[in-house]
Formats: sequence, C-alpha cells, structure tokens
Amino acid sequence: MDEITDLQIHPLTPGRWQDLEALFGPRGAYGGCWCMWWRLTRSQFDQNRGENNRTALKEIVDSGRPPGLLAYLDGKPVAWCALAPREDYSALERSRVLKPVDDQPVWSITCFYVAKSYRRKGLTVSLLKAAVEYAASLGAAIVEGYPTEPRKESAADPYVYTGLASAFRKAGFVEVLRRSETRPIMRYQVKS
Repeated sequence: MDEITDLQIHPLTPGRWQDLEALFGPRGAYGGCWCMWWRLTRSQFDQNRGENNRTALKEIVDSGRPPGLLAYLDGKPVAWCALAPREDYSALERSRVLKPVDDQPVWSITCFYVAKSYRRKGLTVSLLKAAVEYAASLGAAIVEGYPTEPRKESAADPYVYTGLASAFRKAGFVEVLRRSETRPIMRYQVKS
C-alpha cells in the first residue's frame, strides 16, 4: 500500500461545499445518502434519499457548524469524514448495538467516503487523526467511532463506510465495548 502523507484537511464550510459535491458525485456518495444516515430516522432517510438529503446536509453546512472534514491532495478533494457531537446523530441513540456506553459527552465519527482511486492508501488514518485534533480544538474530551471489523479478510467498500477497526487502532483509538461481533465501539481519550 502506498500511503499518502501530504494531505490538507479542512472542516467543511460553505466555501468548500462545491468540493464535497464534486467528491460525492451525483449519487451523494452512496445511494443518495449525503451523509444523513445517522442524523435521521429510517423513514425520514428513505423519504429524503437523494436531493432532499443533499439539501439537508447543505443546511447544516450553511448553519456554521461543519459536519465533518474534507481531505485534499494537490488541491483536489479526495476524502470525507463525518464528525459531530454524538447528540447530532439521532440514529445512534436508537441503535441497540451503538447506544451510549456511558453518560460522558463524546464526539462521534460516523462515516467516511474516499474517492475510489485513493482507497487503501491510509487516508482514513490521516482523517481520524485530524478528526481527533479538530474535535479537541472545540472542547471534546472523548472522540468515539463505530468501525467495522469484517469477518473475512476484506469487505466490499459500501459496507465499510464507518471505517475499519484496524484504521482506528492505527490512529490510537481503543475498543471500549462490543455488542456485535463486527461492530466495536472505539474511543480516543483526548489528553487534557
């Protein structure tokens, strides 16, 4: 694997919206999601799939609260990481597997999207480190993620949108709980 190390990573602000659109393409990354899966009920998500999800994410960006980070290589957007306080992700609260570990406030990393030609090059690890740094700059003490631990050697790209547990480990996250064979809850404790 050729690891890419010269990424520039920035919060998604209104001025970078067109870059996210270019990265996600007309399908909104995958199936019209536009990174709204964790923010909506299932029925809301299904009703909003596509353009309505795009509009909803754009409204979040325009509100001044960046919903994640964009990674650039040579000025081109190549990867995305969704990151926000856990309470922004209502679907996590309803999940049997991903319900809260405890009552500590956490920031959650819920999703990644990497342009096809840049996958398996270490971008997720770089994004994870940047996400921890960004959340810490906004006062986070704990950053939490919900990666996949595939049963087989590899898994199809659409099934690892929450990241791989191996990448989280490389970025310094530790497993704190596992309610599912394939979905650990991992945390990074920010040094105070």
